[in-house]
Amino acid sequence: MPWSLCLVLCSLLAGTQADPGVLLRLGMDIMNHEVQSAMEESHILEKMAAEASNPQPGAKAIKGLSNMKVKDVLEPVITLNFVPGVGIFQCVSTGMTITGKSFTGGNMEINVVLNITATDRLLQDEGTGTPMFRSEGCEVILVSVKTNLPNNKAINKFVDSTLRKVLPGLMCPAIDAVLVYVNKKWINLTDPMPMGQMGTVKYALASPPNTTASHVQVDFSPVVQLQGGQRIQLATNGTAPEFPEGPAKDSQLLLSATFLTAELALLQKSLEVKLKDKRGTVGKLPQTTETLAGFIPQVAKTYHKPKPLLIKVKINKPPKVTMKAGKSLMHLHGSLEMFAARRHGKHAKSLFRLETHIGLEIHYSVQENRLQMATSLDRFIEPVPGIFFNWRFPLLSETELSGFVTDYLQKAYIPLVNDALHIGIPLPDLLAINYNLAELDIVEDALVLGLKME
Repeated sequence: MPWSLCLVLCSLLAGTQADPGVLLRLGMDIMNHEVQSAMEESHILEKMAAEASNPQPGAKAIKGLSNMKVKDVLEPVITLNFVPGVGIFQCVSTGMTITGKSFTGGNMEINVVLNITATDRLLQDEGTGTPMFRSEGCEVILVSVKTNLPNNKAINKFVDSTLRKVLPGLMCPAIDAVLVYVNKKWINLTDPMPMGQMGTVKYALASPPNTTASHVQVDFSPVVQLQGGQRIQLATNGTAPEFPEGPAKDSQLLLSATFLTAELALLQKSLEVKLKDKRGTVGKLPQTTETLAGFIPQVAKTYHKPKPLLIKVKINKPPKVTMKAGKSLMHLHGSLEMFAARRHGKHAKSLFRLETHIGLEIHYSVQENRLQMATSLDRFIEPVPGIFFNWRFPLLSETELSGFVTDYLQKAYIPLVNDALHIGIPLPDLLAINYNLAELDIVEDALVLGLKME
């Protein structure tokens, strides 16, 4: 391949590789909980024991043993350890009683305590794109064996040989069956989830899951789409999000500011409103030209009788989320235009228009596994080119209207913004995690959810 063509291809590939906008770190607390739950939900050891007690079509009889039954399976104790770059090493400690007729002709009873060990390799399913575990290298290790048979070398050898033949085929399928239950809890992870009628978000994996010595990390490249199918690209600022310093064993979900910005882009049209308070007041101020005349004396000369005021807020570009430690802001850039209402059939008369930058502080919470946002006014800025008035009125300084407009925004506009945000952002659907229990922390350029078990 010519060197120039290689450079072109490499640059194209680099350009299409999406930076993760959402990171998930699963510690041993959640992994233990999920494997233990899968073991309990499946009742797999009891099922295996029941199957072992029934004659299996085509199964070869074990020489010297007949009428085999398995009973009294002990509650398993599960121990997990992360294997960097591979997955999880799993050990299931349990015990059972095996009965039957031995080659001596008498009733045999063997009480066994054993460990089942396997490596659960963490992969990415090629068909669905979801994470999945697959067991490898299953072994059954005998911890103790007690029997009612005579204690001699021949009998002991028979018992040991019998157990080594029977137990792997009986116990190792249990590991695979448990992983089936665990893998089912990832199955909806990459399904598109609705953001009301505005669009969807899909938590696609940016790369195969990675296992370290302390956790499993899943990097997502979320797909945010408008209802019509147009994809909203996550902004790239050259730095990938990172988890804050702290105990690496903790389970956490990180939502980057760029991801939240893309989500709010779905709601941009919902933030553009025309306001007219039905009661004629916002806060303590009547919303009429008479009130406005207190700030702009020229209004009184033009409107001798009070006229209702209308306000139009237009958002010129998608909302942007910024985050510093402990504080998050939503930035709305657009215009705010005030009108005086006229008789039916006549268009309202524009009084003035502000080129605005509205900074709203975001307060985060989780309800019903959706990230909720509520806002309050942090600052209201009229940047260059500033205030534009109807030709009837001269240009005034910003301070003459600041209190009036700020009060209007706080009492009339922000409640509508919060209503639009109430739809919430769906969080990744995996492992039946209850995000409602999460502890939220705003860090540099990200919101971190500390995941807790019930």
